[in-house]
Amino acid sequence: MSSSSKTIVWFRRDLRIDDNPALAAAARDGSVFPVYIWCPKEEEQFYPGRVSRWWLKQSLAHLEQSLKSLGAEFVLIKTHSTLSALLDCIKATGATKLVFNHLYDPVSLVRDHNIKEKLAEAGISVRSYNGDLLYEPWEIYDEKGQAFMTFDAYWDKCLNMQMEPISFLPPWRLVQVAVTGTVERCSIEDLGLENETEKASNALLGRAWSPGWGSADKAITEFVEHNLCDYSRSRLKVGGNSTSLLSPYLHFGELSVRKVFQSARMKQILWRREQNSQGEESVTLFLKAVGLREYSRYLTFNFPFTHERPLLSNLKYFPWNADVNRFKAWRQGRTGYPLVDAGMRELWATGWIHNRIRVIVSSFAVKFLLLPWRWGMKYFWDTLLDADLECDILGWQYISGSLPDGHELERLDSPQIQGSKFDPEGEYVRQWLPELARMPTEWIHHPWDAPHTVLKAAGVELGLNYPKPIIDIDIAREHLREAIFKMWEMEAAAKAATSDGMNEEVFDNSIGIETSAIPKVILKENSSCPTYSSNDQRVPSFQNGNNGSLHRKRAKCVEEERLPADKSNNHNKQTGTSRGEEDLCSTAESSASKRQSISRMSFSVPRSCSLSDGRPMQECELSDMKQSWQEKIDLEQTSSKNGN
Repeated sequence: MSSSSKTIVWFRRDLRIDDNPALAAAARDGSVFPVYIWCPKEEEQFYPGRVSRWWLKQSLAHLEQSLKSLGAEFVLIKTHSTLSALLDCIKATGATKLVFNHLYDPVSLVRDHNIKEKLAEAGISVRSYNGDLLYEPWEIYDEKGQAFMTFDAYWDKCLNMQMEPISFLPPWRLVQVAVTGTVERCSIEDLGLENETEKASNALLGRAWSPGWGSADKAITEFVEHNLCDYSRSRLKVGGNSTSLLSPYLHFGELSVRKVFQSARMKQILWRREQNSQGEESVTLFLKAVGLREYSRYLTFNFPFTHERPLLSNLKYFPWNADVNRFKAWRQGRTGYPLVDAGMRELWATGWIHNRIRVIVSSFAVKFLLLPWRWGMKYFWDTLLDADLECDILGWQYISGSLPDGHELERLDSPQIQGSKFDPEGEYVRQWLPELARMPTEWIHHPWDAPHTVLKAAGVELGLNYPKPIIDIDIAREHLREAIFKMWEMEAAAKAATSDGMNEEVFDNSIGIETSAIPKVILKENSSCPTYSSNDQRVPSFQNGNNGSLHRKRAKCVEEERLPADKSNNHNKQTGTSRGEEDLCSTAESSASKRQSISRMSFSVPRSCSLSDGRPMQECELSDMKQSWQEKIDLEQTSSKNGN
């Protein structure tokens, strides 16, 4: 490519100068035309929430100043069609090339694939790069060429692969493309990311956060040098800045994940030489959180329907309770369970909650209230400062038992016990629930059990200034058990009806994935396209073949009954991670649109799954499973009441 090449650099969630492969490639080849295109129409049901849009606005302003200092003008465009805006930029500049960094959510995959095809037809060279991950999703498969279905296996494979060094240094100078035509550009204010009614609330965010890639660079340095060593001990403290707080920087691409990974790795090597075991463990746990973010994109890429449907097919029969009043009580922090309410009020006030609190409040919504997990996922999307579709999908499917290595569906954790474990002094609850500020620590996480004299002295009137529990934990456990039984019965009935050949069940075939092939990724090429590169974005495509299947997740006691005796011990070894470690595999320190309706949109890339043809479950088998599972529940209930 000659030095006179004119290149459009399309910024998305890669708002940084440092280690930006698309920008670096364009700067090497010639003059650049940096552009950010805001298209609310294409965001559809995943239109960003207020706090996320505030961060985006600040980040764009920071990047604009950085590009200006390097000699390039940052062009901002608001449009109804990203493709039309890019074509306008090409026409106005005479550019012959477009570069951008990859995104992996299903909406972006479809859009980017279509844009690449349209521009290729127009003779425009399009190159895309990995600016968001350590490894591309299509690079990590098992020895049979199948997608990994559990995090541990996936992450082990990643850690054993050779890591590419950071090679994209920030350009010291940029040459701006001369504009000869007209581009309908706008100012940051004209993008409409923040309206007048939101500015007062957003002003408070600026006191706690500093968006922008320059601030991100300072944040990673501060964390690695001063807080990483204690991460193994402090990460579970729900109050204060006990985690890295890097997730919003990573989501908006202000911080390179390669830089995060290698900065931590360097510290781990140093601490290993110094025999600092705590530091070594801290790095391992921190990198596991980084790995969970990687895994969220891996799953979303290989299973693009997971933003709307559970990965495991049996949950399509689960009788969710679409109770808008309970959903409102959960959102407003009025459930009567202090730790849950404190978390939801902090989320609304700050756009941020600790990962442990995310697990607790989401588990409460799904297991106690039986609310559809997609409702919770979309509410998190609308309210979190670091709202990240892929991480939200991973977190909510993990909690709802929709992943092979997620929480068991029947697992129901007591918020009282969780509070005693993660907020033993009650400081977090008192901070966010001022009505309970004078409650003694002994009763802070279960005020409904406190004597009347204690409540009176603390100024607490249950049902008046603080709600009574929205549901008793024993009743919630019974409701969850009944819902799971009903799910199994409906699943068995559906299979029986299908197998006898008399009745045909009709439903969206992207749900029935129990026996569908593990998707393998192919590169959809256009023979007339001059844009192909080994770095380019690939799109997932299901291929028929005997590539394995997704299996239902049952209670462990049920699974063990169904395993051959000689495989039971091996199964326990494979799934027997400690509960403490399993709890961490949720939203990876990160994680609904304003419309709460559940979308039914489908995507053209990919779109192929087959119906299950498994044997119908016999009545005696279902009865045996219920009895075995009932015994397990009764045992867990006894342990819970004893505080174990």
